[in-house]
Amino acid sequence: MTQVVAPRVTRQTVGAIADGAFKGLLAAVYIVGAAPLGRLLGSPAWLMVVSGVALLIGGGIEIGYTRSRSMRTYTPLMIAYDSGWVLAALVGALMAWQGSSAGGEVWIGYQTAAPIVFAALLIAAKPAQTASD
Repeated sequence: MTQVVAPRVTRQTVGAIADGAFKGLLAAVYIVGAAPLGRLLGSPAWLMVVSGVALLIGGGIEIGYTRSRSMRTYTPLMIAYDSGWVLAALVGALMAWQGSSAGGEVWIGYQTAAPIVFAALLIAAKPAQTASD
């Protein structure tokens, strides 16, 4: 009789799921509020919708791969993603402070490209070893 071992759920796994869920929530806000948020951020509504779709895809893949990818794969990717998020926010805020109208586009542009890159790297990563391997 072969014993099936369920993957261990750790705080890191819960964190990865929460991160993906946050991306999904942000995606819904961007899609539903595309026009008013776009005006507020100085970004076209279509870019808000595209960013929302990218976040939804990225968040879904992030949640979906928690069972097949190790947290040793997730953690550096999440650190890089969040570091870029902070950098894009700072650059966008600096541009807005200097009077540029492109600060919001930088911010939303990052949130459009980064989740897709994150998802692609996660998909390309080597699957986690299981107890049965």
